[in-house]
Amino acid sequence: MNEEQIKKIIEDTYDDSKEDTLLSMVGQLYSRKMFSSFIAHAAYSSIFVALAIFCGVKFFKTDQLQFQIMYAAIFVCSIQFVILRKNIYWQMLHKNSINREIKRLELRIAELNETVKNK
Repeated sequence: MNEEQIKKIIEDTYDDSKEDTLLSMVGQLYSRKMFSSFIAHAAYSSIFVALAIFCGVKFFKTDQLQFQIMYAAIFVCSIQFVILRKNIYWQMLHKNSINREIKRLELRIAELNETVKNK
Protein backbone atom coordinates (compact mmCIF):
# COMPACT_ATOMS: atom_id res chain seq x y z
CA MET A 1 0.00 0.00 0.00
CA ASN A 2 1.63 3.22 -1.10
CA GLU A 3 1.09 6.71 0.22
CA GLU A 4 -1.32 7.71 -2.55
CA GLN A 5 -3.58 4.76 -1.85
CA ILE A 6 -3.63 5.53 1.88
CA LYS A 7 -4.50 9.20 1.24
CA LYS A 8 -7.24 8.16 -1.17
CA ILE A 9 -8.74 5.80 1.44
CA ILE A 10 -8.59 8.47 4.13
CA GLU A 11 -10.19 11.09 1.88
CA ASP A 12 -12.94 8.69 0.76
CA THR A 13 -13.89 7.61 4.29
CA TYR A 14 -13.68 11.05 5.92
CA ASP A 15 -16.75 13.20 5.46
CA ASP A 16 -16.83 16.61 7.16
CA SER A 17 -20.60 16.81 6.91
CA LYS A 18 -20.95 13.78 9.20
CA GLU A 19 -18.42 15.00 11.75
CA ASP A 20 -19.94 13.98 15.08
CA THR A 21 -22.84 16.38 15.16
CA LEU A 22 -25.77 15.30 17.29
CA LEU A 23 -28.06 15.39 14.27
CA SER A 24 -25.81 13.07 12.26
CA MET A 25 -25.46 10.64 15.18
CA VAL A 26 -29.23 10.51 15.64
CA GLY A 27 -29.66 10.03 11.90
CA GLN A 28 -27.31 7.06 11.95
CA LEU A 29 -29.09 5.61 14.98
CA TYR A 30 -32.50 5.76 13.34
CA SER A 31 -31.35 4.00 10.20
CA ARG A 32 -33.20 1.00 8.86
CA LYS A 33 -30.58 -1.34 10.31
CA MET A 34 -31.11 -0.05 13.87
CA PHE A 35 -34.89 0.32 13.70
CA SER A 36 -35.70 -2.90 15.56
CA SER A 37 -33.42 -2.02 18.47
CA PHE A 38 -35.02 1.43 18.64
CA ILE A 39 -38.48 -0.13 18.84
CA ALA A 40 -37.34 -2.44 21.65
CA HIS A 41 -35.75 0.52 23.48
CA ALA A 42 -38.89 2.63 23.17
CA ALA A 43 -41.15 -0.22 24.28
CA TYR A 44 -39.11 -1.05 27.38
CA SER A 45 -38.72 2.58 28.33
CA SER A 46 -42.40 3.38 27.91
CA ILE A 47 -43.42 0.34 29.98
CA PHE A 48 -41.20 1.38 32.87
CA VAL A 49 -42.20 5.05 32.65
CA ALA A 50 -45.84 3.98 32.86
CA LEU A 51 -45.01 1.74 35.83
CA ALA A 52 -43.22 4.62 37.56
CA ILE A 53 -46.19 6.95 37.03
CA PHE A 54 -48.59 4.29 38.28
CA CYS A 55 -46.51 3.68 41.42
CA GLY A 56 -46.14 7.40 42.04
CA VAL A 57 -49.89 7.92 41.93
CA LYS A 58 -50.59 4.84 44.08
CA PHE A 59 -47.97 5.97 46.62
CA PHE A 60 -49.91 9.13 47.42
CA LYS A 61 -53.33 7.44 47.39
CA THR A 62 -52.55 4.66 49.86
CA ASP A 63 -52.58 5.05 53.62
CA GLN A 64 -50.75 1.91 54.74
CA LEU A 65 -47.03 2.26 55.33
CA GLN A 66 -46.02 -1.11 53.88
CA PHE A 67 -47.75 -0.33 50.58
CA GLN A 68 -46.15 3.11 50.46
CA ILE A 69 -42.73 1.48 50.90
CA MET A 70 -43.53 -1.06 48.19
CA TYR A 71 -44.71 1.60 45.73
CA ALA A 72 -41.69 3.79 46.49
CA ALA A 73 -39.30 0.88 45.91
CA ILE A 74 -40.97 -0.06 42.62
CA PHE A 75 -40.93 3.61 41.57
CA VAL A 76 -37.21 3.94 42.27
CA CYS A 77 -36.39 0.66 40.49
CA SER A 78 -38.41 1.57 37.42
CA ILE A 79 -36.82 5.02 37.21
CA GLN A 80 -33.40 3.39 37.52
CA PHE A 81 -34.27 1.09 34.63
CA VAL A 82 -35.34 4.06 32.50
CA ILE A 83 -32.01 5.74 33.29
CA LEU A 84 -30.20 2.55 32.29
CA ARG A 85 -32.06 2.50 28.97
CA LYS A 86 -31.12 6.15 28.37
CA ASN A 87 -27.45 5.33 28.98
CA ILE A 88 -27.61 2.41 26.56
CA TYR A 89 -29.24 4.70 24.00
CA TRP A 90 -26.50 7.31 24.50
CA GLN A 91 -23.82 4.66 24.00
CA MET A 92 -25.53 3.54 20.80
CA LEU A 93 -25.37 7.15 19.61
CA HIS A 94 -21.61 7.26 20.08
CA LYS A 95 -20.88 3.80 18.69
CA ASN A 96 -20.62 4.93 15.08
CA SER A 97 -18.32 7.84 15.84
CA ILE A 98 -16.02 5.57 17.86
CA ASN A 99 -15.92 3.08 14.99
CA ARG A 100 -15.05 5.90 12.59
CA GLU A 101 -12.21 7.09 14.84
CA ILE A 102 -10.85 3.55 15.16
CA LYS A 103 -10.85 3.21 11.36
CA ARG A 104 -8.95 6.50 11.03
CA LEU A 105 -6.44 5.31 13.61
CA GLU A 106 -5.95 2.03 11.73
CA LEU A 107 -5.30 3.94 8.52
CA ARG A 108 -2.80 6.23 10.26
CA ILE A 109 -1.00 3.19 11.69
CA ALA A 110 -0.85 1.64 8.20
CA GLU A 111 0.55 4.91 6.86
CA LEU A 112 3.15 5.02 9.64
CA ASN A 113 4.06 1.39 8.97
CA GLU A 114 4.63 2.17 5.28
CA THR A 115 6.75 5.19 6.20
CA VAL A 116 8.91 3.09 8.56
CA LYS A 117 9.34 0.35 5.93
CA ASN A 118 10.48 2.89 3.34
CA LYS A 119 13.23 4.27 5.60
